[in-house]
Amino acid sequence: MSNERLGRLADAGVSIWLDDLSRERLNSGNLQELITDKHVVGVTTNPTIFAGALSKGDAYDAQVRELAARGASVQEAVREITVADVQQACDVFSGTWETTGGVDGRVSLEVDPGLARDTEGTVAEALDLWKAVDRPNLFVKIPATEAGLPAITRALAEGVSVNVTLIFSVERYRAVMGAYLDGLEQAAANGQEISRIESVASFFVSRVDTEIDKRLEAIGTDEARALLGKAGVANSRLAYAAFQEVFTGARWDNLVKLGARPQRPLWASTGVKNPDYSDTLYVTELVVADTVNTMPEKTLLAFADHGEVHGDRVTGTAQEAQEVFDALERVGVDLSDVFLVLEDEGVEKFEKSWSELGDTVTGQLEQAR
Repeated sequence: MSNERLGRLADAGVSIWLDDLSRERLNSGNLQELITDKHVVGVTTNPTIFAGALSKGDAYDAQVRELAARGASVQEAVREITVADVQQACDVFSGTWETTGGVDGRVSLEVDPGLARDTEGTVAEALDLWKAVDRPNLFVKIPATEAGLPAITRALAEGVSVNVTLIFSVERYRAVMGAYLDGLEQAAANGQEISRIESVASFFVSRVDTEIDKRLEAIGTDEARALLGKAGVANSRLAYAAFQEVFTGARWDNLVKLGARPQRPLWASTGVKNPDYSDTLYVTELVVADTVNTMPEKTLLAFADHGEVHGDRVTGTAQEAQEVFDALERVGVDLSDVFLVLEDEGVEKFEKSWSELGDTVTGQLEQAR
């Protein structure tokens, strides 16, 4: 039966996406069950997710044996395995994609994290992935690094729908939205039908609290400790205010006339890492229309069990959120350094997972041979 709590979340305008994908989940019908029973309307993936999926069970054995038999390289094997999963997931979500007019029913596949500082390499791989998957409901994930910003624009200009990932600061988020508008304008100039281009901007939440809480604990004053667990939600609420600001005015109106749709904020990293906080914190406190919340299965099931929707928790909260950030600076938190550390760590974590994925595939290919 359809879950009522998640149904209320969807009715509030939040698109519920699952932050996980595996061959086992696809083959068992579990993904379809989540669509039917848990209001899931999209999936995101990353190198960590694929590394975990490949290291468990035997769902990939037949494909690995076939790849080994024809002498595929590790790089070729990783590409074919991940593309196959994403193609199958795109097919599962094709009905959702059609009924939502292309807004949801999306599946994300990330470019090689090793290209995060390489604009040309990122553009080339984004175009290759778009062609390889060959599904209209694909999102190619591109990180919001400085080198990633022009790659985002150029991929969009070629008609590629993009999920921009690893966004931590409102300043960088504004640059991402600028890259999106530039991309749409270039796509229109290139003769692309921009109504077919969709994008989301993945704004990370829990990692912000993890890093800032660590610094608040080190400061140790009562004023500092009173701010624990408040930065992630406040940061996201400021991001939403920026979203509302950017997608208004003459420039945006001109694009709307050509069929453009806003680049929705996507709340990413919404699994709660601190056991002292509510396990549905980053869902309940970020309910607002025209957003996506991509959840690990643990968070999805927690909300299905006891999550609550208290209406729009974001619109009109920018001043209160800014007060949190002003207080963080007063107690001595270097926010610029926080966001720099988080971006560097994010890229490093995905590079490590990509390497682990390659190591796993290497071992499986050798065993199959």
